[in-house]
Amino acid sequence: MIKARKAAQMAGHNAAVFALSAADEPRSILSGAGDGWVARWNLDEPDMGRLLAKVDIQIFALEYLPGLQTVVAGNMNGGVHWLRLDAPEKARNIAHHKKGVFAILQAEDFVFTAGGEGAITRWDPAAGRSLESFQISNQSLRCLAYCPRRREIAAGASDNAIYLLEADSLGLRQRIADAHGNSVFSLQYSPDGDHLISGGRDAQLKAWALGEKGAALLSAQPAHWYTINSIVFHPEGRWFATASRDRTIKFWDAQSFKLLKVLDTIRDGGHINSVNRLLWNPGSRRLISASDDRSLIAWEVEWV
Repeated sequence: MIKARKAAQMAGHNAAVFALSAADEPRSILSGAGDGWVARWNLDEPDMGRLLAKVDIQIFALEYLPGLQTVVAGNMNGGVHWLRLDAPEKARNIAHHKKGVFAILQAEDFVFTAGGEGAITRWDPAAGRSLESFQISNQSLRCLAYCPRRREIAAGASDNAIYLLEADSLGLRQRIADAHGNSVFSLQYSPDGDHLISGGRDAQLKAWALGEKGAALLSAQPAHWYTINSIVFHPEGRWFATASRDRTIKFWDAQSFKLLKVLDTIRDGGHINSVNRLLWNPGSRRLISASDDRSLIAWEVEWV
């Protein structure tokens, strides 16, 4: 059984919060929003958010690179921002993708970005330089996930497909056509690498069994009323959570895929608008949610 309670609500952004990332300290997180702000939050002092950087356009994706003290942010026009926390004056914006940058992923020794033109790009994180780009789809790439055991990157697209790529070469292993009835907005591998969980604009939650021959559909269910925007696993792999435009957060058993708990606006003091992103913070053992209501909520979650 899952128990969850609202521990803190963090406000300060002036627009919808679309992106979350780990930060430079175990009990801290970063957020990126439609106001162009990158903010740092200490979960021990949630009222003390601090502005780290401001860009001139909406931020859709965010990734902290711990070894480099660098934050990579993607904006709605396809720009990739490289923000040095130890040297803010050295911030750079590289106009790279066409349309928005909807996902940023650190995998092995590289950073990967997914763009609205349907391309995925591999970057040298130390140099902040693009190395190669591959056109995956003729529509937007909406999300990325990485599985270390399989050395595989999954990309979800607005052509309703999921693409499984070799992490080393970005070669296509499998294209799951019509994986959802609409855009694939969220993907997450289970920690053991046995399953890939996907969520779509069709509000369907699907589980895919992973084997030598690729992915095969294992489970499908109507999980939310509207788009599933984000999926995150607990590191131990016993449960995962989903966030939706229907304003709820739901917890699921990672083996049976059965619903365990729902957090909503009225009963739990949850968000009043779309929940856009989830992040598990191991340092505080809290689940962080970000919303169109311009706030973040820290949830204390435990398995009992």
